[in-house]
Amino acid sequence: MKDALAIHRRLLAHQIHHEIVRLPRPLTCSDELPDVLGVEPESCVSVSLFEVSARRGGEPVAVISTVAAPPRAAVIGPLLRVQRVRPASSDVVNAVTDYADGLVCPLLLPEDLTVLIDERMVTGLGPDDVVHTATGERRTALRVRAIHLFALVSAKPVDLTTPPTRGLATLASPMRTA
Repeated sequence: MKDALAIHRRLLAHQIHHEIVRLPRPLTCSDELPDVLGVEPESCVSVSLFEVSARRGGEPVAVISTVAAPPRAAVIGPLLRVQRVRPASSDVVNAVTDYADGLVCPLLLPEDLTVLIDERMVTGLGPDDVVHTATGERRTALRVRAIHLFALVSAKPVDLTTPPTRGLATLASPMRTA
């Protein structure tokens, strides 16, 4: 399993200033970071894995967002033009990411994994803003500048606010009667 040491080595190799924070109590998932660290949920990054099903079979997709605005399956499906989206099981998360389920770090994800990132994070966080994320371990977290995290993450920015609409129904307007 990947852990804080693997993340630390990766960041050192890129000469990125960061801090591995020892937590006062263990995490069960990254959603607990704001409470444990006493920071805003908007500064805490989480990774959610979904299993998407299309005609050719299913595959996992990772979505990076803040703890304050977790992704919804109803938004992911239309973005990827897939028929079915559901949260990935713990076994799938562990096997695909090599991180503990619920504690996935956005760094060191497999290159062949489709990764999406909430564009509100990319545009809403300044280059000097600090973010926190899980490390795969229950007792540690990563503190790093947002610009460095985004530079190391290979992800496609997407709008996770509303599901895209399709078809002519979106063009229709109510008829006016004079």
